[in-house]
Amino acid sequence: MVSQSFSHVRHWVFDLDNTLYHPSARLFDQIEVKMTDYVMTALGVDQEMANKLRDDYWREHGTTLAGLMAHHDLDPDPFLLEVHDINFDQLEPDALLAERIKTLPGKRIIYTNGTAPYAEQVLAARGLEGCFDEIYGVEHANYRPKPERQAFDIIFAKAGIDTAKAAMFEDDPRNLQAPHDLGMRTVHVAPEATPGAHIHHHTDDLTGFLGLL
Repeated sequence: MVSQSFSHVRHWVFDLDNTLYHPSARLFDQIEVKMTDYVMTALGVDQEMANKLRDDYWREHGTTLAGLMAHHDLDPDPFLLEVHDINFDQLEPDALLAERIKTLPGKRIIYTNGTAPYAEQVLAARGLEGCFDEIYGVEHANYRPKPERQAFDIIFAKAGIDTAKAAMFEDDPRNLQAPHDLGMRTVHVAPEATPGAHIHHHTDDLTGFLGLL
């Protein structure tokens, strides 16, 4: 049944963080600390306010960066460079996942709200180098983040994605709405399922799920 749902798919779009590795690696714990420190310095606020702004902007704008740009005209590049300078020791190579991604028919891309250089570091730590044809970060969408429809339109146009023959794998259910609206097959990759008409499939084991296709 699952394989039949993907028989038409020739373009495979994967989110990065908490999708291509398990959330238990907790990379975002490191990133959030760096974001809070950056906001404290850039805006001259205390830790409590910086944490509030970080969370509020993520909820309202899709990413903390988008909120900082909208409300404080923050330069995105120094922010992105600083917050993604983290330790990857918690990530382990996954040879079976690499094999299953490589056997997917057609084009395979990464699309992340992080940056492409950061994505390359994650892929290296997971042993997933060479599994993807292209990598797209938030910088390639003019710093507009998922879940904005405009961001998806920009990236899919650059990547030449035929959304009628595409699938999206993503841990944040918000980021599956636009792909669903564009006619893509959507897969929520997370420990817990989130109900939604825009989510076709859920899995807590990406490697196992790809083995069904």
